[in-house]
Amino acid sequence: MLSGWEWIIIGVVAIVIIMWGPSKIPEMAKALGKAKGEFSKAQKEFTDAAIATENSPTTVQSTIRSRDEILLKTAKDLGISTDGKTREQITDEIALKVKSLGSGSA
Repeated sequence: MLSGWEWIIIGVVAIVIIMWGPSKIPEMAKALGKAKGEFSKAQKEFTDAAIATENSPTTVQSTIRSRDEILLKTAKDLGISTDGKTREQITDEIALKVKSLGSGSA
């Protein structure tokens, strides 16, 4: 006996055949297969590039440097002194400042 999902699939196939005709089904299947292949290829290239980038020490150092620059710029914009403070201390002060600004404007 056919279950609910099987009837849905049969119905969709029947609608496709009625709307586009049997000659269009191979063309649609070919286009769908080609799209899936292109997606898989792009996904593999992206994964390979991400792995290569992660393993690059230069990239890790520049990422850390850019995060520190963003942190220091944010602290400066909020009027927080960063002299002699650790990254964690600066982050905590930024969080407190943002929280106080948010509650003050409410």
